Amino acid sequence: MIRPRKIFAQHWLKSEKALDAIVKAADCSLSDRILEIGPGTGILTRRLLPLVSSLVAVEIDRDLCAMLAKQLGKRENFLLLQGDFLTLDLPSHLTAFPQFQRANKVVANIPYNITGPIIEKLLGTIANPHPEPFDAIVLLVQKEVAERLYAKPGSKTFGALSVRVQYLADCELICPVPAAAFHPAPKVDSAVVRLRPRPIETNVLDPRRLESLVKLGFGAKRKMLRNNLQPVIDRDRLTDLLAQLNINPQVRAEDLSVQQWVTLANVLAVGNDN
Repeated sequence: MIRPRKIFAQHWLKSEKALDAIVKAADCSLSDRILEIGPGTGILTRRLLPLVSSLVAVEIDRDLCAMLAKQLGKRENFLLLQGDFLTLDLPSHLTAFPQFQRANKVVANIPYNITGPIIEKLLGTIANPHPEPFDAIVLLVQKEVAERLYAKPGSKTFGALSVRVQYLADCELICPVPAAAFHPAPKVDSAVVRLRPRPIETNVLDPRRLESLVKLGFGAKRKMLRNNLQPVIDRDRLTDLLAQLNINPQVRAEDLSVQQWVTLANVLAVGNDN
């Protein structure tokens, strides 16, 4: 039995209830092509393989790869790639395996220490959305991160990550997962979330400007937005613009909805063009 390694932030999920919830949230069909990041011991992989057309698993741990290859390597719909998902050029690797088309869904228990970069690689950014969005992304993540992903404007957990993700996808909480559901138990609780990437409905004139505004706006959450955005717009001018948009001039970044952020970015873009 391979022991979890701290260097890779490994925690083996052992809860049947949590596994059932993940698989149900993925809503798999025999036409689905799954990408699994960090399969670990393969406990989730084994549940998914009979339900889907193909599954590509990316695992960084060589010892786990050797074990998975030995146990699951003969499955015709299973492809295992050893490497770091964040740096792996997946499309290039898959050209050698034409039977494994690009995945349409992601299902994974991902390492908590690189959750943000993984989500960004899967969704893209406001300025550069993923060119081929997935149908669904089901992830087991740290509870605190999950709360930020599906947070509503005005809540304490609504932040820059909330805006960036909700601009690109609909996010919903599937279920909480306690620390005791893992071996070894992490110091924090977890949660299963489902992201559904969608076409960009909000017509932002300058995506890079929006990205920059969001970063600046949430730079100091306790400050009012007009103070945080001083590097790019005069306080008095922003106060006037907010009033024109029927937004309280004393608003803080977390009080604006995604659509209001887009509207503000567009107004500033038009103003600078004049």
